[in-house]
Amino acid sequence: MAIGGSEIGAWLASSGEQVGRRLLDLLPRRADWWSTREGRFGDLAAGATVALVALPLALAFGVSSGLGAEAGLVTAIVAGAIAAVFGGSNLQVSGPTGAMTVVIVPVTARFGSHGVLTVGLMAGVVLVFLALTRIGRYARYLPLPVVEGFTAGIAVVIALQQVPAALGQSSSTSKKVWQNAFDAAKHWVEHPRGAPVLVAAAVIALILLAPRKRPRLPVPLMAVALATVAVRLFDLHTHTLGHLPRTLPGPSLGFMNASELAALIPSAVAVAALAALESLLSASVADGMSVNQRHDPDRELFGQGLANLAAPIFGGVPATGAIARTATNVRAGASTRLASLLHAVILGAVIFVAAPLVGTIPVAALAGVLLATTVRMVASTSLLPVIRATRGDAAVLLLTLGVTVIFDLVTAIAVGVGVAVVLALRQVARSVSVDDELPIDHAGQSDEERQLLNEHIVAYRFDGPLFFAAAQRFLLRLTETADVRVVILRMSRVTTLDATGAHVLGEAIEHLERRGITVLLSGIKPGHDGVIAALGVADHLRSDGRVFPDTPTAITEARQLVQTLARA
Repeated sequence: MAIGGSEIGAWLASSGEQVGRRLLDLLPRRADWWSTREGRFGDLAAGATVALVALPLALAFGVSSGLGAEAGLVTAIVAGAIAAVFGGSNLQVSGPTGAMTVVIVPVTARFGSHGVLTVGLMAGVVLVFLALTRIGRYARYLPLPVVEGFTAGIAVVIALQQVPAALGQSSSTSKKVWQNAFDAAKHWVEHPRGAPVLVAAAVIALILLAPRKRPRLPVPLMAVALATVAVRLFDLHTHTLGHLPRTLPGPSLGFMNASELAALIPSAVAVAALAALESLLSASVADGMSVNQRHDPDRELFGQGLANLAAPIFGGVPATGAIARTATNVRAGASTRLASLLHAVILGAVIFVAAPLVGTIPVAALAGVLLATTVRMVASTSLLPVIRATRGDAAVLLLTLGVTVIFDLVTAIAVGVGVAVVLALRQVARSVSVDDELPIDHAGQSDEERQLLNEHIVAYRFDGPLFFAAAQRFLLRLTETADVRVVILRMSRVTTLDATGAHVLGEAIEHLERRGITVLLSGIKPGHDGVIAALGVADHLRSDGRVFPDTPTAITEARQLVQTLARA
């Protein structure tokens, strides 16, 4: 059957209209900024706090990427502002990150600065496409061992990257990071230089120890400032950042031929994948740390895409949501996206006011900042709990970590997810169904269930496997609970439980409790009890006597709790 020009034109018009509507859905809304009128004072304080934390990190990541400290600052300013306006999270703070640096360094070595900037543009296009096609929602299915494995792997790679600078030597980006670190250590042993090592070690010690007594102070910035003063006073022999521009640099993009652009495609895909993954994970962390905040994953990808399209024009490196800075933003009292925007504005003021001072910072001090950051990255992960959960989880985590260090992040994620899927399917195939403890009419609710609802009690029964592919669905179902005082989570029919499922179960319990709902657990199997205990999920429920061997006992306790609350 022939298709005429009118049919093609109608199809194109319809497709264009759909894309237009989708694009409008992704653009900022009045409601995004209307709430800033109420929380502007808290957001101002949070924005200033995050800027103080972000300044040394932006400089360090710029230097580590090979494009210079000014590239890191430009990225934090331009990408941070655009992502704050167009992103899908009210609390996200974006900029250069260590994980992104790991991907950028090989591109810098092979293609130079123009290659990095072109990769950023290409990745921005990919991110906008992912947002238009609604891919963001699927990031939630990434298994926890994969996330923890590549996070720890990133920390190892960043630490290895900083070894030459901490030893006062130049870094060769043409080698593997572990080989480069080994060569730098060997050269230092033959020709030792004490000043850079002392500076880096002092910065590391201050950043790791000072927050224990003064957690609200911008310790990284203070450590870098003290190191800079010490270098100047004692005339220590360690090179500094040099001259920084007092204004944002102009367009830095160069022309590349078709073969070079084709060679950059894998790197652009890797940057886009990492930006999407890290940004969505960071936004999820912000949601978990706050109350009544829920990010839009597709809008977040759209904002990150626009940020990566804009940053290279001014000489910036690819950017993504930064978990540490986002967490600092939430802890500092941010409630709207105004705080993230103010953080970018304050960093912009630094370039105009204090560029000469910033240029005197020792490179070894910034290496110390990043080395301390890697320690915190590993400390904040759930490496040991996940390794203790199941042998399959441990294998996936360690495999992902190893592939990240030896090869690259995208390969690590692909390998980790692939192995996790195989292991999960194997668990599902071997799982056995267990009879329920309450007679339920599967065509509708039983009389007892209706009676429980009238008493503001809900008993949720999990049927089948609670592993990484199904965990998020359970979380969404649980967090939608309304007009309830007590929730009973019936675990007797859970056939498979892995680290991700236990982790999401813990998130659901925390979310319900933040809303003032009492949570009880019943019917946990001995095999699943070990996974839950390893991750520290529901430890407070056990100590408070809210874990029961069967559901009828839990219902009796729930009714007593409701009666007690009613009398109160």
